[in-house]
Formats: sequence, C-alpha cells, structure tokens
Amino acid sequence: MTVIKNFDTWKKFLGERVVQAEKMGMSEETIANLAYEIGDFLDAKVDPQNSSNRALKELWEVGNKEERRTIARLMVKLAKKNV
Repeated sequence: MTVIKNFDTWKKFLGERVVQAEKMGMSEETIANLAYEIGDFLDAKVDPQNSSNRALKELWEVGNKEERRTIARLMVKLAKKNV
C-alpha cells in the first residue's frame, strides 16, 4: 500500500474516505467504529513505513480498548481536516 509511505498522503487519503462516508450518510459513530477496525487491522498486518505511522502504531499498542477508540476518533478528525 504505497499511500501509507507518506504520512501527509495517508491523512489526505483517509480524509477523502471520511468525506465519502459522510456523503453516503454514515454517522460519525459508524465512521469512528470503522476507523477503530482499520487501526486494529493495520496494527496486526502492516509494518509502518514512516516515523509518524510508527508512533501511531506504538500508541495503539500501549492503549487499552477505550484509548484505541480515542485514537481512531482523533485520526478521523485529523484526516477530515486534511482534505
């Protein structure tokens, strides 16, 4: 996945997906839940390609379930800001 090699590209990509989801009528809660699931997938399956993604992975790994949900919500907000 080349989009995850550059953190700014990753944020823009995620932001575009968030906007698409909102246009399709998805609620903020549904989007946050999807972000949480994606975070779990990336943690398990993807080796971070840059220091920003590595820091997020490390935060994800030390967080409990509620803290991970907070990280997911914050990533949604950050991504949406970068569209």
